[in-house]
Amino acid sequence: MDDLAALRKSYERAELDESASADDPLQQFSRWLHEAMDARIPEPNAMTVATVGPDGRPSTRIVLIKGFDERGIVWYTNYGSRKGRELAAHPFAALQFHWVELERVVRIEGAVARTSDEESDAYFHSRPLDSRLGAWASPQSEVISSRAVLVANAAKAAAQHGLKPPRPPHWGGFRLSPDRWEFWQGRKSRLHDRLRYRLDGGRWLRERLAP
Repeated sequence: MDDLAALRKSYERAELDESASADDPLQQFSRWLHEAMDARIPEPNAMTVATVGPDGRPSTRIVLIKGFDERGIVWYTNYGSRKGRELAAHPFAALQFHWVELERVVRIEGAVARTSDEESDAYFHSRPLDSRLGAWASPQSEVISSRAVLVANAAKAAAQHGLKPPRPPHWGGFRLSPDRWEFWQGRKSRLHDRLRYRLDGGRWLRERLAP
C-alpha cells in the first residue's frame, strides 16, 4: 500500500480552454477521438459502459465504440448479457473514454435504445467469420462449466450455418443519445481542465467544472 500511496504523475501535455473547444460536444469528441487514433495509442475506441440493474447496483465493462453521429454513440453486444438486461430494465448509461497517453478523459451520459435491425444486420455481416460464429457460441454472462462449452458451441454454429451465419436474434446494437458530455484534460498541480456540455432548452450549454 505504501508504494501505491507514493505514486504520482504530473499532467503537462496539453490544456483545454473554452476559446479553443468546439461549441458542439460531438465535434469536440470527434476531434479528440481522431487525435487519439492518430497518436496510435492502444485501442482508442475502447470505452467503459456503466449501467444500473433493477436492484440499484451499478456495473461496468469495456466495449468498443462502433459508430457515432448526431444520433449518438453505438456499440454492439448480446442483448441477454448483464448489460443488455440492465439496459432493458433501466435504459440509461454512462460512457467513459480514457486516453492515458494523451492525459484525457471523455464522459458521456444519456438514454439508451436498441439500434434498428437493419443497422445491426449491416454491422454483424461486416465482422470476421469467427466473430459472427462467436456471437452464436457464447451465452454471454451465463455460468458455463468450462471453455469446452464455448468451443463446442462454436463448432456447432459453424456446422449449422457454414460461412454465412445470420445475426442471432439475441445480438445487436445499442445507441446512447447524449444529454451530457464532459471533457477532462490533465493539468499540472492537479488543476485539471474540465468542460461540461449539457442540454439546456434544446441547445448545448458549456460550463467549466472545478477539478
